[in-house]
Amino acid sequence: MDYDVYEATQDASVGDMWVFCESRDGQLRDVSLEMLGKARRMMDDYNEEYDADENVVALVLGQDARGLAGECVQHGADVVYVAEDEQLVPFRLLPYTTVVANAALMRDEYKDYDKPRYFLFPATHNGRDLSATVAGKLDTGLASDCDDLYIEDAEIKHPFKTEGEETVFERTLHMVRPDFSGFEHSTILCLDNPHRDFHPQSASVIPGSFPVPEPDRDRLQEGRILQLPVKFREGDLDVTVTEREHLDDGVDLTDDERVVAVGRGIGEDPTEGLELGLELSDALGSGFGLSRGVITASYNVDGNVESYVAEERQIGETGQIVEPDVYIAAGISGAVQHKTGMDESEFICSINTDPEAPIKDFSNVYIHGDLFEVVPRLIDEIERIREGDE
Repeated sequence: MDYDVYEATQDASVGDMWVFCESRDGQLRDVSLEMLGKARRMMDDYNEEYDADENVVALVLGQDARGLAGECVQHGADVVYVAEDEQLVPFRLLPYTTVVANAALMRDEYKDYDKPRYFLFPATHNGRDLSATVAGKLDTGLASDCDDLYIEDAEIKHPFKTEGEETVFERTLHMVRPDFSGFEHSTILCLDNPHRDFHPQSASVIPGSFPVPEPDRDRLQEGRILQLPVKFREGDLDVTVTEREHLDDGVDLTDDERVVAVGRGIGEDPTEGLELGLELSDALGSGFGLSRGVITASYNVDGNVESYVAEERQIGETGQIVEPDVYIAAGISGAVQHKTGMDESEFICSINTDPEAPIKDFSNVYIHGDLFEVVPRLIDEIERIREGDE
């Protein structure tokens, strides 16, 4: 379907940091609260650095969106736009794109600028889709799956964007995202061209990248809640959801007191490596996770363990964030991508053949050895201790 694209303009007025707050079953998702807290911290620094008075603006859509507005304010929003309509439940991409893009372009009693300066979205299934279509409709750039953000001036020299001259782009959102399974990070900038301004500078944020701030009820005295007019385009509602089935949430390792995870070190014999990890997990009564390397390696494994090679078991920046009392990492190097997902564990034991593996530096106990030799001995020792207790 063709959508109007509002072409980027020169010298458009911009302001504020907008945050699309995703909800599910009438509750704000944690990543929405994480983004609000991060946005609050960034805009506090921004206002001090640039002697400005710009706000954090939350955007909430749904049938009962107003009921979530106060929570947005308590977690960092100055202004909350709520769009309430039965057609906004459940999420559908086309109507959501229209409502969010129109909100970014409108002017009203509060919004006296052309476009938001910055726009954050959650890097969830729905958030990834929505961020891309909204950025496309607004004719601006988007950095997806970011795990850090900061605002500062950027000094750039580029043959096209700056015509070869050293140029300072003020108030630039630096959007940091993991690459190469987290071994590297890239910083993405959305910079204007000589005759076109690109706003809002937009990013989607990986869930778990920032802490959820403590709610501040005192903020309720100052927050503004505004109703957003809901208008749909022809064709937005052509797809009708007639039935929804809630699927099992799958594997949740976040509440486990003990977690065993295996990584690329199982590559010599992936089936046996997974079996050993599962046996150790069973002996400890723990959850069982994987590094991103196992997910992306496309190992051929036997059917009895094939079902365990699932993305829902991934631990790390783009997977689950766990903080168990005991975390055992077998054959995992400890790249930044994985470290982010488990380094708050109380006790970390790692097994690796590489004495220079990064995980060694943040492990309480590091075992230099082959997991195919070490893990069976750990299992035997755990069982011996348990038999002794009996």
